Amino acid sequence: MSVYQFDVIGTIESPYKQKFAIPRQPGLIPEARGKLVLTPPYANDEIVRGITSFSHLWLVFVFHETADKGWSSLVRPPRLGGNTRKGVFATRATFRPNPIGLSVVKLERVYRQNDTLILELSGIDLLDGTPILDIKPYLPYADALPDAVGGFADSAPETQMTVSFSEQAITFCNTQLNYPELTGLITKVLKQDPRPSYKKQRHTEQRYGMTLYHFNIKWTVNGEHNHVTEITQLP
Repeated sequence: MSVYQFDVIGTIESPYKQKFAIPRQPGLIPEARGKLVLTPPYANDEIVRGITSFSHLWLVFVFHETADKGWSSLVRPPRLGGNTRKGVFATRATFRPNPIGLSVVKLERVYRQNDTLILELSGIDLLDGTPILDIKPYLPYADALPDAVGGFADSAPETQMTVSFSEQAITFCNTQLNYPELTGLITKVLKQDPRPSYKKQRHTEQRYGMTLYHFNIKWTVNGEHNHVTEITQLP
């Protein structure tokens, strides 16, 4: 068996600081904005020449949080309720023989910041700190196949979840001028229902917390309703 070694060309700065609450596919939450930070020797203006003529990019990345946990030939896709096993190559699960993933993101802009080169992105589904191995332009004529069949994930996931905010949470969001889409981001993350499959069957009130950007969000789930109770800024 051949072994290959790859250099990390950059790192993702993401609002998702933990795996919990990350959407299961890219593009589901357009408000999720992040940055791909390229550092020398890859922070070279020539390396991205012409990239802004493309609206979307493919990112090849490493599942760095689960890379040391090994792989499994059979996995339980959350889309199937966590009860049905599928071959790992028939899923996008993280526990793969080679812990790499592929994500399509929208390119918002490119700019330089001292010795780094930054690609600002939206619609991301990547954990903060994700190492990036490669960038490729998204080509609509080749990458968007209208007749493709998506198996058990043939359409975007939908839930009946609703979301409301306490007065404190609304006030907090309205004062975050650097994050004008914070309310929309939180709403869409919660409408995806990030809970583990086995907890979705419970009918008693459940309490949860997550970190987005540097904010701590607390909410309750009662049936199909999420209520954001409190948002605070992390120290």
